[in-house]
Amino acid sequence: MSTNHPAARSAASATPITSITLADVPALAAGCAIFGTGGGGAVQTPQLGVEIALEQFGPVPVKQVADLDADDVVVAMSGIGAPSVGFEMLGASGQAEIIVEEIERLTGKRITTIMATEIGGSNGVGPVGWAASLGLSILDADGMGRAFPEAPMTAMNVANLPPGYAVLSDVIGNVSILRPVSLAWLERHARALTVASGAISIGANYVMDRYTVRGAVIEGSVSRAVQVGRRLLTATDPVGALTDELGASLITGGKVVDIERRTEGGFTRGSVTVEGIGEHRGRLTRVEIQNENLVVMEDGAVIVSVPDLVTIVDSETGDAISTEMLRFGQRVSVLAWACDPLWRTERGLELAGPRAFGYDLDYEPFGVSADETIGATR
Repeated sequence: MSTNHPAARSAASATPITSITLADVPALAAGCAIFGTGGGGAVQTPQLGVEIALEQFGPVPVKQVADLDADDVVVAMSGIGAPSVGFEMLGASGQAEIIVEEIERLTGKRITTIMATEIGGSNGVGPVGWAASLGLSILDADGMGRAFPEAPMTAMNVANLPPGYAVLSDVIGNVSILRPVSLAWLERHARALTVASGAISIGANYVMDRYTVRGAVIEGSVSRAVQVGRRLLTATDPVGALTDELGASLITGGKVVDIERRTEGGFTRGSVTVEGIGEHRGRLTRVEIQNENLVVMEDGAVIVSVPDLVTIVDSETGDAISTEMLRFGQRVSVLAWACDPLWRTERGLELAGPRAFGYDLDYEPFGVSADETIGATR
């Protein structure tokens, strides 16, 4: 593993895009898969749905946070459940429309803009299709800057915004309306409802205006995903291009020799072991999973952990491999890079650090010195 960690590039560093066209979708999907860090759902199915929606309804406008006006109302939306189930169970038409109708009825506000709750995986791609079919805009931001498995792990929660109403819909047509007292209770109730619906559903919460959204989201993440995807899809050395574009480090490269994976409590949990080949020969690296890649260990030592990002990619194509698509014998490269500074604050680590996932270990920031992290502010 390289001991020289390049500086990770923030979402805000991306050149802003003003719309998402049909031609942008492959790059958006490829970039979202990278930021999925193994989770957020595989992008292949929603990519097809978004392409069909854009063919029918045309490009989706992309708004910057600074461009929101007094009439704009933003709602955060995502899929919820086990990615391994979401890959096999297709969504139903009209799920997103029902959710937006219910949110508007409950709040008395007309939604103008959808924001992806998480930019990672299918949850970064699907909202573009929902916006197209509803005639809405997409906000160039998200609530995580990556993917996380639980509702409390959002930038909005770090900023202490109250969640307000939450609305869920499943493929059967069931609609559930929640008014939780906290995001921890939202996670508990929404997860139970999702398990009852077959372990996958769509949800929305956090109705925001131009004032509440500022400082409570990670800006530029849609543009950043498209930029990373474009770089990957045009590269002759995909893994090298990704490490350069992301400011990431190559942790190891090798072959998947063991996978332990199970669906439990609405999550995909387990681990994958990579046996090094080439310059990494003789090494065994294990990646712990709860929907996303959480902790990388080798010889009993932690190399990198949440909230820093870990993505497993195909060593030849650079395509991200989501946790449900990992297979024995795959040749893979494990990449890691630093998270958004928001997650290295005391509040961010409380919500999404290793202990938030049940690991009895302290967070060691990846790629920067420790005195640059705890207590840092955005």
